[in-house]
Amino acid sequence: MAQAMRRQSAPAISLFATDGKPHPLQDTLVAATLILGAVAFVTAFFHNLHLISSWAGLFGILTGAYGQFVSVTTRERFALIVGLGAAGLGFFLGMAHGGLFGGWLG
Repeated sequence: MAQAMRRQSAPAISLFATDGKPHPLQDTLVAATLILGAVAFVTAFFHNLHLISSWAGLFGILTGAYGQFVSVTTRERFALIVGLGAAGLGFFLGMAHGGLFGGWLG
């Protein structure tokens, strides 16, 4: 049976939404995860910045996990995985260098 093929008009070009719909919550979570992951990753290589690294990594892991839960498109999931990897590495190195509290507790 012949069916009419409808061509899709070019949607507004967006970095994150590939389905032509806006995803403000998901885009915000992706941006937050990437920023927190980058901060955690960079500060993890400095021993004295373990508080920033571990806290940024922890919040990056939490925002990335929630972002994975509510993500809609593959682009969002890919960026979240990159941010989660950086946040996880920063978190674990920050924990190895002194942890979340760094000697402030007993």
